[in-house]
Amino acid sequence: MIAVENLTKKYADHVAVDDVSFVCKPGRVTGFLGPNGAGKSTTMRMIAGLTPVSEGVATVGGADYRSIPNPGTQVGVLLDASAQHAGRTGAEILRLNALAMGLPTHRVAEMLELVSLSPQEAGRRVRNYSLGMRQRLGIANALLGDPRILILDEPANGLDPAGIHWMRSLLRDYADRGGTVLLSSHLLHEIEIVADEIIVIGRGRIVAQGTKDELLAGAGTRVRSLDDTALFDALQAAGVRTRAADNGGFTADAQPEEIGRAAARAGVVLIELRPGDGARLEERFLQLTVDTQRENHTARGDFS
Repeated sequence: MIAVENLTKKYADHVAVDDVSFVCKPGRVTGFLGPNGAGKSTTMRMIAGLTPVSEGVATVGGADYRSIPNPGTQVGVLLDASAQHAGRTGAEILRLNALAMGLPTHRVAEMLELVSLSPQEAGRRVRNYSLGMRQRLGIANALLGDPRILILDEPANGLDPAGIHWMRSLLRDYADRGGTVLLSSHLLHEIEIVADEIIVIGRGRIVAQGTKDELLAGAGTRVRSLDDTALFDALQAAGVRTRAADNGGFTADAQPEEIGRAAARAGVVLIELRPGDGARLEERFLQLTVDTQRENHTARGDFS
């Protein structure tokens, strides 16, 4: 299990991670999502003992990562697939790490086969690897010690569609066998498929967390009218945040009763008013992080 309590990281006057708390449970894949610069990687580096904590506590399997004896046999970490010795071959990197962990040499061949790096590829220097090959080598290294916990930052970056499917199956099987997975990714569709729990962070703070079903259940209220321009003005006047729907009308962050009253005050005739359907993860992610994103979403139909 991974437990994070009131974790904070400050750089002078800048707060990169602000009072973050969550738990990743055995047998579950926890997706860790947020815009660029939201604090995901900093949080994961603090959990893995690579970045000093300003305040709070992060434990892995009940202990501070740095106090775990032979940590690679307990926790597999992949935070930057490019941070590997470019002058060594893939096989050499795994053999050296196996030696450091006191593992039998046959684990190297097993991991290379698991991540589908051929003997010829394993014999190449890492400087000649593609990003996808470096990701596979990083995953092999994370799994080398047969750990109970995985911490992976963007592990699918650089993988082709077949590789992403392989990664998804690998992580799902790992969790189903009782492993704990903390996974960050910008591939929201893949997180939606594989994750059991989801944590969303923005500007260093948790903005939402819960099971996937809990987070995707809240999709607001669906509303359409004979005059959507007048409806939009009425909802804006009532302080209701709205997003244009694909087939006309809006999804609004308010209860149907509130929307009905706003429309009635403006004399707008409604032709549809109902609880929204379950959201897709991309839609929900944009809703939850709208105030922390760099881009202006008005051009994409976000009228909030």
